[in-house]
Amino acid sequence: MSDAQQMDAPPRWKVWFLAARPKTLGAGIAPVIIGTALAAGDGAFHLVGALCALVGSVLIQIGTNYANDYSDFVKGVDTADRIGPMRATQAGLVTPSQMRRAAALAFGMAMLAGLYLVYRGGRPIVLIGVLSITCGVLYTGGPYPLGYLGLGDLFVLIFFGPVAVAGTYYVQTLALPDLAPVAAGFGPGLFSVAILTVNNLRDIEGDRRSGKKTLAVRLGRTCARAHFTAALLVGGIGIPLLLCILRGGHWFALVSAAGCLLALPALRAVWTSTDGPRLNDALAGVGKALLAYSVLFAVGWLL
Repeated sequence: MSDAQQMDAPPRWKVWFLAARPKTLGAGIAPVIIGTALAAGDGAFHLVGALCALVGSVLIQIGTNYANDYSDFVKGVDTADRIGPMRATQAGLVTPSQMRRAAALAFGMAMLAGLYLVYRGGRPIVLIGVLSITCGVLYTGGPYPLGYLGLGDLFVLIFFGPVAVAGTYYVQTLALPDLAPVAAGFGPGLFSVAILTVNNLRDIEGDRRSGKKTLAVRLGRTCARAHFTAALLVGGIGIPLLLCILRGGHWFALVSAAGCLLALPALRAVWTSTDGPRLNDALAGVGKALLAYSVLFAVGWLL
């Protein structure tokens, strides 16, 4: 980094904070809120288990974001014409080796948080933790990265949806009596798919040039926009309705559909714009809608 770059660089803590992509971290928080509400509704709320699940989920997401920052840079995907938010490695604010170590540290801290969960929940939690971290690394790393093959949406749907919600529920109840926690997980999972779709729509031209075949690149802009819309509507409205039918009650949880209203400006931007800054705002908007959805669901479920 040149002297001029050093003078213009943000404080060190802010570099790492922004590299963690805070606007997307709701994807790690929301499923824990929902899983905890389901557990509490069944009379099995466990504070320490819930907190450890929250810390582990957020750290795995941060580790994935750091690994993504590193891998996209070394693979040549992040270039000077990138239109998305700042990538610390590409901007020269941290070295690739520093970013790689930061990802390893985040994953390592997630494993520490998971030790108590393993003690409490046993082998199923080991499997969930290992698979989550492995997929987080392989999302953009390794010879066949999931995100480059168009499989990123499937990874996000599963691990930020049913796995996270059912896992949170299980470490508190130590049981999985029915498929309701799994079904509930598709709500936040589909919202997270919507977040990823906005990200990939914003980067579609650069990804196409670099050979990164995200689902948006494979489908094209119009179909990707439809994919985004379906994920929001099914996740925000269809899943809560299905869950209330499965459990035969908890109808107040349908208020969570109001979270979709917060995503309306993002929906408009996705269908009318290809502008990077506007799509960045849309991504943040869906993240806020996801958090609102999860909180409204939790409150409604417990009423």
